Amino acid sequence: MAIIMPFLFFFLSISVLFPGSGCATLPKVSDVIDDARTQEPPQILSAKGLLSPEKSKTLMERLKRSVAPTDMLQRYSAVIESVSGSPLTNGNKVTLLIDGPATYAAMFKAMENARDHINLETFIIDDDETGRRFSDLLLKKQAEGVQVNLIYDSRGGFRTPATFFQRLRDAGIQVLAFNPVNPLKARKSWNLAHPDHRKILIVDGKVVFTGGINISSVYSSSPFGKSGLSGGKQGKKAPIPWRDTDIQIEGPVVAEFQKLFLDTWQLQKGPKLSGRNYFPDLKAAGNALVRAVGSSPGESNRLTFVLYVAAITFSENSLHLTNAYFVPDAETVNALRDAAGRGVDVKLVLPGNTDTSLTLSAGRYYYSELLKSGVRLYERRDVLLHAKTAVIDNVWSTVGSTNMDFWSFSSNDEVNAVILNKEFASEMERMFAGDLAASYEIRPEEWEKRPWLNRIKEWFAHQFERWL
Repeated sequence: MAIIMPFLFFFLSISVLFPGSGCATLPKVSDVIDDARTQEPPQILSAKGLLSPEKSKTLMERLKRSVAPTDMLQRYSAVIESVSGSPLTNGNKVTLLIDGPATYAAMFKAMENARDHINLETFIIDDDETGRRFSDLLLKKQAEGVQVNLIYDSRGGFRTPATFFQRLRDAGIQVLAFNPVNPLKARKSWNLAHPDHRKILIVDGKVVFTGGINISSVYSSSPFGKSGLSGGKQGKKAPIPWRDTDIQIEGPVVAEFQKLFLDTWQLQKGPKLSGRNYFPDLKAAGNALVRAVGSSPGESNRLTFVLYVAAITFSENSLHLTNAYFVPDAETVNALRDAAGRGVDVKLVLPGNTDTSLTLSAGRYYYSELLKSGVRLYERRDVLLHAKTAVIDNVWSTVGSTNMDFWSFSSNDEVNAVILNKEFASEMERMFAGDLAASYEIRPEEWEKRPWLNRIKEWFAHQFERWL
């Protein structure tokens, strides 16, 4: 009873605060796949405009020939194109940023160089050392004439005092709370079951940062040390460092992330934005194909859900996935099992430590089924894993804010970048190998010997997984 009562209290609390949050449904991705047209090349947008079908086909064929034989690129692109309004864009440079220190350093450098505007959308911005460093720089840039616009989630920012945001507003920074917790401040229907979980930083409309990292000092140290994946001496760090991943993108796709930010501002009825050059002319900066995939509740397609299930379904050689909050639905489980069954090298790096034990137990409920099908499971040690990434067939990658749980797929605003590029996929594989080396593999024979108390916790948590 002592174990069950905290879970029961949690369930009753969210049932009162978020009525109907467990009633949403996810699309049947197999139907989406059947409806998609796969015989034509995807439409690709370049810095000079939309490429012809012939040039698009040539580009995709060249990418396909760069790796082991796979048809996933064509099939996946057709599915996402059929449900997404966001184009696949060519000519982008994508930089992998591993953990908080590297991400914050790159963000600060870009913001220091801002000349027109800074648009920041985040789930959490804490009033701690890191949050104050961000706010001080934003205030400095605003004083220099750079317009700063900030969207933060009211639930994610609940611990942050109102004075933190008022200081920004007083200096001319436009600050917008997404779905205010206080119903008297709601700008439309009050709905705490719809948080903004996106993380987007756009500078001058020319560079964007996205991934899983919030603005908080929990990311102030790196589990891999100052030398990244190669090791080296580690400096002073938090008791349990947070392990996360972001990317920096330059090129035509930045405009698609800008559209997502501005759409959210408009839908949340934010104050009128000052006239700035939010959509400058963007030149090719690299050779990566990138698609911005934004998802919001109420959409019948639930884009980030389709993104993951379709990619898993089409994988042919390797599927290496890292996710912080893994509580899969039946369709995701079946897609992973089927992939392993057809010989795909399926490896999942999942958390061994967590900030929510209920979610960890609910995810472990599926371990036995996945292990029996040939999926290899690893739990990351010595860190609090917060990354949401995947790399498939050495050519398809995604980095974003989307957790693999029902709440993230059905109720959150989320955003992921999908990158089609062999060189970037190789970087992702190196990062994944580093996480594997620091993880403990869950062996089927050992897992079946786990204590009955753990099995009870997993079963009980499973009953409430639609609210996680």
